[in-house]
Amino acid sequence: MAAELHVELVAADRSVWSGEATLVVARTTSGDIGVMPGHQPLLGVLESGPVTIRTSDGATVVAAVHGGFISFADNKLSLLAEIAELSDEIDVQRTERELERAKAEGDAAAERRADVRLRAVSAR
Repeated sequence: MAAELHVELVAADRSVWSGEATLVVARTTSGDIGVMPGHQPLLGVLESGPVTIRTSDGATVVAAVHGGFISFADNKLSLLAEIAELSDEIDVQRTERELERAKAEGDAAAERRADVRLRAVSAR
């Protein structure tokens, strides 16, 4: 059996995903980080970006994450996000409209959120 780590992806309003994984890749303020079983303990600040989870059964789960924290200790990885949604929950057409509206209005924060959501969908 391959080495695994337990992953909890939690948003402010709900538990988004929980399970066993072999690799998690996330964007932190220090850059992209990959966490595998046995990784050194860490605590970091999440940047907006896609989080990719390689599950123990070989599947890939991708989520759009906007801010929060990442913590790893004792083979348990916690991703505590301000906002998080799985890529298969994202309505691509609505998100494309949101991106265009944000660009037209010069709303950089909304543009960044929509861009992250679209990158999460394209990464799945």
